[in-house]
Amino acid sequence: MTTIAEVPAPTQIVFGTDGWRARIADEFTFENVRRCADGVARYVVGRGEQARGVVLAYDRRFASEHFAMAAAEVLLAHDIPVALAAQAVPTQMSSYEVVQRKAAAGIVITASHNPWTDNGFKVKAPEGSAAGPEILKVLEGAIAANGGAAIERRPFADAEAAGLVERYDPFEGYERFLRRTIDLDALRAADARILVEPMWGAGAGWISRLLRGGRIQVHEIHQERNPYFGGVNPEPIPPHVNEALGMLAGGGYDLGLFLDGDADRAGAADERGVFIHQLQVTGLLIYYLAEHRGLRQPVVVSVNNTSMAGRLGKRYGLPVHETSVGFKYIGPKMIETGAMMGGEESGGFGFGMHLPERDGIYADLLLLDLFLREKAAGRWPASKAIEHLHAIAGASFYRRIDVHVEPAGYADLKERLLGGLAQHTPAELAGRTVTAKEALITEDGFKFFVDDGSWLLIRTSGTEPLVRIYTEATSPELRDEMVDTGERLVRAA
Repeated sequence: MTTIAEVPAPTQIVFGTDGWRARIADEFTFENVRRCADGVARYVVGRGEQARGVVLAYDRRFASEHFAMAAAEVLLAHDIPVALAAQAVPTQMSSYEVVQRKAAAGIVITASHNPWTDNGFKVKAPEGSAAGPEILKVLEGAIAANGGAAIERRPFADAEAAGLVERYDPFEGYERFLRRTIDLDALRAADARILVEPMWGAGAGWISRLLRGGRIQVHEIHQERNPYFGGVNPEPIPPHVNEALGMLAGGGYDLGLFLDGDADRAGAADERGVFIHQLQVTGLLIYYLAEHRGLRQPVVVSVNNTSMAGRLGKRYGLPVHETSVGFKYIGPKMIETGAMMGGEESGGFGFGMHLPERDGIYADLLLLDLFLREKAAGRWPASKAIEHLHAIAGASFYRRIDVHVEPAGYADLKERLLGGLAQHTPAELAGRTVTAKEALITEDGFKFFVDDGSWLLIRTSGTEPLVRIYTEATSPELRDEMVDTGERLVRAA
């Protein structure tokens, strides 16, 4: 007996905290990439900005270059010129090229730190920041509207022959751009040995190349392309960076600098192989800009970032603004407030003197500059400089865990969890009194403060079917108790 398979409904494409991500060959298909590109094209055409063109970049994931070319063909069908990266490049190079070219938008094919089975589609605003909620709402509407329609495309080779495609290599221009705000020659001349872990990603070779030719010794691992990412998620946190931490613990290095799969996130470890968690990195960078660079512009942090930002803000007279999670909120807030820095818990940092978008390479170089300046001040090795940070900014014992959920039941869990927390705010957590009757309500979760200033945040992910539990506490014991309490609240739902 012959059966007729139902034609599946078009995928509902929703942009999360940073782009749309999905499993390759399941929802992340050439058809859906073309739908996303068509949404961008219609946004650009609707603003009458076709002549400004669109910048396209891609990472080292499976077939990223082919997905990028598919997106280019859709843009070209709308008579929008395309600047396409000549090879896989860090995501922030799209932001850099958008700003330099005054382009109408940027597109990056990347799933950032997601598992190797995924890929994704990010959009950059004309200012170089992640596209904000206003732009994304328009894009999502356009993508939903074209769900059943054939997507027009122009053959790439034909358009390239007609001069509508430019292949670009951003390295030399980016190096010149860096030199406006970083003394690369001073970093190259440093008496230091650095271990760099790019996690097989698009940032491989960039830090080594920027620091070559001087006294500093840079040993970089995992530079080859490996879409499997060595079997780990390309996120620069333990346990994914444990190999690098072990090498540092073995001695012979002064500092470890890490990047994620598309190099827009930074990570670090001290000379002992002790991981410097992302909230500490936020504090270190604020301290660096205020203490060593003398800057006094505002700081923007996400709701899941460190309370050290507020304490350092009071110390140096810095306005501190808090946003929902994601650079689609942080970037626009940086532009609005003229901020010197924006930081998120996941290790993404943007800088007003550079780009209002995450740049892991730039953040790592600033960390290197910070530790070398601290060395000149007598706070060396790196672990001693971190002790100094906590002496002036307070304790920060941080932990995050992810509770994975079956995709089919994720929407129901979100409704039960968030509804339950809204109706029944706990009076205490880990034996500590919750200091406000009502929790701080975020766009996708709840943040609870207890009487010693420690906090717990429970939020649902916008890019993956999981619930994230975060805490920053005054002691490691309270940190672990708070996380355990948060996990019980989630599993009860």
